[in-house]
Amino acid sequence: MITPAGQECRYYYADYFRGRERQECRLIDQNPQSESWQPKLCNDCPVPGILRANACPHLVLEGRVEKGFLGLSRKVVVSAVCAKYMVDVSEPHVGCGHCHEERPGAELFK
Repeated sequence: MITPAGQECRYYYADYFRGRERQECRLIDQNPQSESWQPKLCNDCPVPGILRANACPHLVLEGRVEKGFLGLSRKVVVSAVCAKYMVDVSEPHVGCGHCHEERPGAELFK
């Protein structure tokens, strides 16, 4: 679904059918320790960029809203894990590095 920032994100959901005005980020909603989500957080959210750059089916994202400096600003922080190799992914845009080695033709790029 298209976010308020104009980017495609599979975690964003909006429902305006018959007068409803429901917007939510299902990635943030999965994390009970997160601050509350607001649609304006989509403007600087890294998740749509991660989803465009990395299509690995084993990449599991966890997002949360954190307060910034002096609690005045808020931002979305994302962490990632490879569900196949059970390792933390330090750069979600790239992936864990192990799943790419298994792709057919990967030996051509070494």
